[in-house]
Amino acid sequence: MSKKRILFLGETYRADAITWMNGLKEFGDFEIVTWELKKSSIGFSRISRLIELLMAFFTIRKITKSFQPDMVIAERTTSYGFLAALTGIKPVAIAQQGITDLWPHNSPLYPFKKMLQDYAFKKADLIHAWGKVMSNHMENSNVDMTKVLELPKGINLNSFSFSDTQNLKSIDAIVTRALEPEYKHDVILKAFSIIKKKNIPFTLRIVGDGSLLKSLQKLAIELDIEKEVIFKGRTPNTRVAELLHNANFYISMPITEGVSASLFEAMACGCFPIVTDLPGNRSWIRNHENGILIPSKNYKILAEEIMSAFERDVWRKAVVNKNRVFIEEKANYTINMNTIAQAYHELIMEKISPK
Repeated sequence: MSKKRILFLGETYRADAITWMNGLKEFGDFEIVTWELKKSSIGFSRISRLIELLMAFFTIRKITKSFQPDMVIAERTTSYGFLAALTGIKPVAIAQQGITDLWPHNSPLYPFKKMLQDYAFKKADLIHAWGKVMSNHMENSNVDMTKVLELPKGINLNSFSFSDTQNLKSIDAIVTRALEPEYKHDVILKAFSIIKKKNIPFTLRIVGDGSLLKSLQKLAIELDIEKEVIFKGRTPNTRVAELLHNANFYISMPITEGVSASLFEAMACGCFPIVTDLPGNRSWIRNHENGILIPSKNYKILAEEIMSAFERDVWRKAVVNKNRVFIEEKANYTINMNTIAQAYHELIMEKISPK
């Protein structure tokens, strides 16, 4: 039997997209061809992006004629989801990437994006909710919930293995989010400046790159913590796992969150998670049970909670052991991607041999 073919519409440089496609190839034996819009959508380029979106239909039709896909899948329920619904290819699977995919709420394009999303929801045969917070939004948007598959892609538990060699003498914290405004690294730096004033030894490793690198390096100097803060820059996933193994705290303070693979990776490796109190995080973290939830932008509470958790080393070690089991049960890439690949094959077979 020949391989089934999938047309993937989405940003192929993103780690989530790579995980998704690799899982389909590995566990579904799919052949995949991709198409994506230009990455930039800021300033004047938004106009060109809109024009590209309008012209994309014809480009995708050309790809469809040559590749002849058995199915189309789309990252996001707005732009790519809308295009997937327009292709005429059946079946269609779309994935909601954020809490709503309609962001920012004050955008003048919000009503337009909502229209695209509603159309994609209606036409899709399968809708991915990577977590509960996404399926809640879908239910509130009157989506046919029989089409929704609520399941994260998961992470490779072999790559992100568990380490219980926790450092009990100092705080070894790690941040693995992009250096962009929405991830609020400044809040984390301010919290650690308080910790330094308390004479508690720590190392803070900030993994990743982004537009705020220089300003965050400057802030670390201003806060007199530049010797304790290590900016690791862009780092391969294999190296990220090693860094997580050497850390005992994972910190993440974004202002919005869907389903965070970074959080899963940290929990799998044995880091104690301290994250923003957001609906997306509440699906995985129960405050003061298997991690700590912090009010958005509150660096003083963040500092207090880090210091408190550091002092409770026995409790913290018990937590990270339970978190590993939790991730094995809920976010196992092998199990979850097998389930997703099987669902795709079933949809394709239903198209070929309808009931």
